Amino acid sequence: MAPQERTRRAAAIRDADEARNELALALDDAGVLLPSLGLDTVSLASGYLPPLVDLGRCNPGTALKLAEALREGRRTVELSARVREVNRRSEQRT
Repeated sequence: MAPQERTRRAAAIRDADEARNELALALDDAGVLLPSLGLDTVSLASGYLPPLVDLGRCNPGTALKLAEALREGRRTVELSARVREVNRRSEQRT
């Protein structure tokens, strides 16, 4: 592998590791722990695949917590969008 390619590959791996860390923090904030969360070793060893974040396996209770956290996030986004729309309409009337 050429030096430039090694540098690009190292940067891609760092980016994947940062993404994994961000996901772990966000899941932790939602009360969800994915014990197998990590980087996919096959993609790390490949010269062709991009580095992948491996979400791993979890028990059914953790899967349900994750589903609820995603639903709660969606409800929050939908509520924020509705509030923005109501505010926008009220500003147009004045």
